[in-house]
Amino acid sequence: MNTSESITELLDRLCAIVPDYPQPGISFKDLTPVFADPTGLRRLVDELLAPFAGQFDIVAGLEARGFVLAAAAAYASGTGMLTIRKAGKLPREVYRDEYTLEYGSGCLEIHRDEVAPGTRVLILDDVLATGGTVGSAVRLIEKTGAVVAGIGVVLELDGLDGRGRLGEHQVVSLQVVHS
Repeated sequence: MNTSESITELLDRLCAIVPDYPQPGISFKDLTPVFADPTGLRRLVDELLAPFAGQFDIVAGLEARGFVLAAAAAYASGTGMLTIRKAGKLPREVYRDEYTLEYGSGCLEIHRDEVAPGTRVLILDDVLATGGTVGSAVRLIEKTGAVVAGIGVVLELDGLDGRGRLGEHQVVSLQVVHS
């Protein structure tokens, strides 16, 4: 493992840039090459977990790329994983939260009985933009009676004030991207 390479250098080297996706004018940083690289994935997980060591009981991942991060982080930390899914994908009774984001709207759900009240939950996702999706996850965790221990993202798009929409929660981003 190349420990002399910063996480920003690693991301710059491994991320694929996709212009005009998901709509014209947006340059999408595709993290799937980082996930496919064993050193890259390990570094992402280690860097996301380190600031929250000892502060969480379970990891929550947002559909879909957040699942990759949360599953790896749960395994690495010896905890379990919660899935926060798009509407209509969970079979049991759910809490539901609708949100807006930079290019549309959506709805997330979590099983009502998946996490016990008071459980400390670390939320992981790939990108923090306007804060719509991650903010929705925060509200869902809080609806269960669990506590948001922190939020970790790989990329944070500056200029969209996503962090500012997440209240007082600790947010760790591995790289800030100029939007």
